[in-house]
Amino acid sequence: LLQPNTFKEEREMEKNIKFPVVDLSKLIGEERDQTMALINDACENWGFFEIVNHGLPHDLMDNVEKMTKEHYKISMEQKFNDMLKSKGLENLEREVEDVDWESTFYLRHLPQSNLYDIPDMSDEYRTAMKDFGKRLENLAEDLLDLLCENLGLEKGYLKKVFHGTKGPTFGTKVSNYPACPKPEMIKGLRAHTDAGGIILLFQDDKVSGLQLLKDGDWIDVPPLNHSIVINLGDQLEVITNGRYKSVMHRVVTQKEGNRMSIASFYNPGSDAEISPASSLACKETEYPSFVFDDYMKLYAGVKFQPKEPRFEAMKNANAVTELNPTAAVETF
Repeated sequence: LLQPNTFKEEREMEKNIKFPVVDLSKLIGEERDQTMALINDACENWGFFEIVNHGLPHDLMDNVEKMTKEHYKISMEQKFNDMLKSKGLENLEREVEDVDWESTFYLRHLPQSNLYDIPDMSDEYRTAMKDFGKRLENLAEDLLDLLCENLGLEKGYLKKVFHGTKGPTFGTKVSNYPACPKPEMIKGLRAHTDAGGIILLFQDDKVSGLQLLKDGDWIDVPPLNHSIVINLGDQLEVITNGRYKSVMHRVVTQKEGNRMSIASFYNPGSDAEISPASSLACKETEYPSFVFDDYMKLYAGVKFQPKEPRFEAMKNANAVTELNPTAAVETF
C-alpha cells in the first residue's frame, strides 16, 4: 500500500531535480548558449540557481567550512545557548514568530573591511576568509556581466550602477543553525527577500534547511558539495523592471546537525542611484527610482514583510512611515 506521503515526497523530489544547477565550465564551448539560457530562465522563473565549476578552489572551500564550524564551537556556541535562555527558548512550548534560531556574525569587505575587528578569529581563519571574500567578489562581478549579456545591457552596466561614487558594498553573513529540538515551533530564518544585489551562498552540503517560495510551494534548495547558491536581491528586480525577480526564502530548523551558511552580498554602494534600466523600462514603469541607502533604511525595519509595499513606499517618500518599520536588523 502507498504511504500517505508518497505522492507528496515524489512531487518534492521532482521539483528538486528540476532546481536549476548551472555548470559554469560550459560557458566555454558549444554549450554556451544553452548555459546562458539556463541562467536566464533561473533568473526569470526562480530567482535562484546553483553553480558548480565556478573556479573557487575546493580545498579553500573545505578549509573555510572546517574553520567556520570550529569557530562556532569555540566562540559562539555558548553565546547562542545563553541567547536561548535569555529569550526563554530552551524549552519551546509554542510557536515563536519573532526570533530566528541562528548564530551569526558579519564581515564587511567593501568599501572598508572589518575583518581584523572581529574578536576570536584565528589568523588562519582571517586569511582564508579574506581570500574567499576576494574570490567571491570577482565571481559576483563576472555573474553580473552574464546577467547583462542575457538582458541585452552593455557589459559592465550593473557593476557601474552598483558602484555609485564610492564603489559597491560587499559583506558576508556567517551563520550556524544548530539542531533544534522542536523545528515545527521556530524558523532558522524567517521568510524574506534580500534587499541588495546578487547573493552568493556557500551552504552546508550535509544539513539542508534553505527553502524558496515558488508557485505557492516551499521548495528545498538542494545541498551540493562545493556548489555556490546564487540568488537575486530586490535591486536587480528594480533595475530589470521586474524581468528578474527577488524571491521569498527561509531557513527551516532541523532536529539533527548544525547547518553552516556563508552568504556574501554584493550590493550597490550607499549613494548608488537605482532605477529601471532605460532599455528595460516601459512607458508605465512599475518600479521606483531611489538611492540605495534610502531603501536600506526602510528595509531594515520591514525585512520580514512583503517587498511590494517597499517598492510602493519608495515611489512616495511620505508613505515610508505607513509601513510601520519595527526594530532594525543587520543588513548589507
